Amino acid sequence: MSQAMPQISVVVPVHDEEGAAGDLAREIAGALQGRAFEMIFVDDASRDGTRAELAAARAALPQLRVLAHGANAGQSRAVRTGVLAARGEIILTLDGDGQNPPGDGPALIDLLLASPPEVALVGGRRAKRQDSQAKLWASRWANRIRKRLLGDDADDTGCGLKAFRREAYLRLPYFDHMHRYLPALMIREGYRNLYLDVSHRPRGVGRSKYTNWSRLKASVSDLLGVIWLKSRARRPGQVVEL
Repeated sequence: MSQAMPQISVVVPVHDEEGAAGDLAREIAGALQGRAFEMIFVDDASRDGTRAELAAARAALPQLRVLAHGANAGQSRAVRTGVLAARGEIILTLDGDGQNPPGDGPALIDLLLASPPEVALVGGRRAKRQDSQAKLWASRWANRIRKRLLGDDADDTGCGLKAFRREAYLRLPYFDHMHRYLPALMIREGYRNLYLDVSHRPRGVGRSKYTNWSRLKASVSDLLGVIWLKSRARRPGQVVEL
């Protein structure tokens, strides 16, 4: 199956996830067994043994590809690196910390494949988040404010588990932290989004790369930027070739 052109490319950004990355790759392979898929783990300049762990895992996982950043560039750039390298028409993303169970991925993929072309994204919605009360509170208010200002339809845009069409993603403007605004950006391009409840589990090893304060500092400028992008969007209507 690794020799055939994959239909699905699973893109996983990782940074300092030694002890979790290899297990996550094996779990993804089990969840997508029987499908034409590849896994692209993008190591965002880890300082631990993440890269070596993934390299060792390739011996038993022919679908696994490992890309490595020379400098830390953030989650959105890692996702973009993976999507640019992907060969599948459908992209499935998961957070590298293992909190998104890969077993939920096929349901998102199948819904996207069964949907008309104007549906470009199926987002996960964490039904029972296994995070601290402080993180849950901050996320709840951030989602409310973002939805109010951008008019998007996502209740949980921070969920890393998403399935989307590669072609649609490549039409979106790139900026750092754009992964949090994919639903709004898809709508800006004239696409539709769908959502499914997914599971969530506690982090097994390592620690979060984000804090509520760091998210707040980035989100203010990002939100203003996406509002500006929406205000400058002009749609051409139906495009026909004469």
